[in-house]
Amino acid sequence: MIDIKLIRENPELVKENIKKKFQEHKLELVDKVIELDKLRRETSLKGDTLRGDRNKLSEQIGSLMRDGRKDEAEKIKADVKRINDELLEIEKLEEKYKEEVNNIMMKIPNIIHETVPIGKDDSENVEVQKYGEPIIPDYEIPYHAEIMEKFSGIDLDSAREVSGNGFYYLTGNIARLHSAILSYARDFMINKGFTYAIPPFMIRSDVVTGVMSFEEMDAMMYKIEGEDLYLIGTSEHSMIGKFKGKILESEKMPYTMTSYSPCFRKEKGSHGIEERGVYRIHQFEKQEMIVVCEPEDSYEWYDKMWSYTVELFRSLDIPVRTLECCSGDLADLKAKSVDVEAWSPRQKKYFEVGSCSNLTDAQARRLGIRIKKKSGKETYFAHTLNNTVVAPPRMLIAFLENNYQADGTVKIPKVLQSYMGGLEKLG
Repeated sequence: MIDIKLIRENPELVKENIKKKFQEHKLELVDKVIELDKLRRETSLKGDTLRGDRNKLSEQIGSLMRDGRKDEAEKIKADVKRINDELLEIEKLEEKYKEEVNNIMMKIPNIIHETVPIGKDDSENVEVQKYGEPIIPDYEIPYHAEIMEKFSGIDLDSAREVSGNGFYYLTGNIARLHSAILSYARDFMINKGFTYAIPPFMIRSDVVTGVMSFEEMDAMMYKIEGEDLYLIGTSEHSMIGKFKGKILESEKMPYTMTSYSPCFRKEKGSHGIEERGVYRIHQFEKQEMIVVCEPEDSYEWYDKMWSYTVELFRSLDIPVRTLECCSGDLADLKAKSVDVEAWSPRQKKYFEVGSCSNLTDAQARRLGIRIKKKSGKETYFAHTLNNTVVAPPRMLIAFLENNYQADGTVKIPKVLQSYMGGLEKLG
């Protein structure tokens, strides 16, 4: 959510931002919110005037009653009743306008950063940099599910019977590798100074609408039937929700956290669910990083965060690249985002394994997350950022393909061996 003052003072800038995101159908929302906001303020002013009139009349009633002029006081009481009745209607109208303005504001996208490339969709994202040499070996690399099956590490058929498509059983050393990667990622981020957290895996609707757009909510979230609870699609949701309605002390900023959680996603849309592998699934686990910081520090943290993911993947001998998300590929709350993609020697291309986003104050405005300096009384909105450290199902694809050897074994990089009980390879 952006600042209503920006829409009042510079509606053309907001409209231009909507055009850059190729959401022309939302242009009318700007004029609509300006009109409703004007009506809301006029109604509020009228209410204030009536309250002032009521206070003056109440003082007159008290004075008349003290002077024993009861009849005159009763006549003025009738005027006070009329004002109260009118105020009741005005307050209802004011609340109606306020709600309508808020609903529209939730649909207007955040202002994107000036460096974001302009493009319609993810096909126009821009490569920034490659890290590590992408290698294509002179031997065939099987599909990742086949490698897992070779080690008796995955059972998709049983999962399909138990839960349907988009679920899996991991077993043996593949399951151990999955957990080892999560443990390594956890310790990697703790060593970067982040606080480890395990959040709630369900959140209320007011937190859901605080952390994402309605379109994302519809495409991603599973609702618990009969309750105001949703399964999280990423731990960012509940971790940012932790600060809902809070005033944070400037001296304690920033809050840097790395959180583990299972994640649940409908994956509704054109991509579809994979039947054979674990690239796009309904349930997975993830290590996330979240930062809540001063506005002036957010882009410095943004660069640090995505670089940590690159560093982690390179420590596991996996070549990666960074990809700047274009304007049309940014979710409505994001001001700037970069994807980290891992090299697939089997497919001879890169694929997404993580995403880092700066949401500036969009989530903070929705959730009421403010900062207060010790020396002052005024508060201001925090900036929030999130980034994938690692999501093991996709990491497993990259890990197995890049460490698969000609003899069918899988090499375990040194940094991971202690988490695998000293194993140097799977074979």
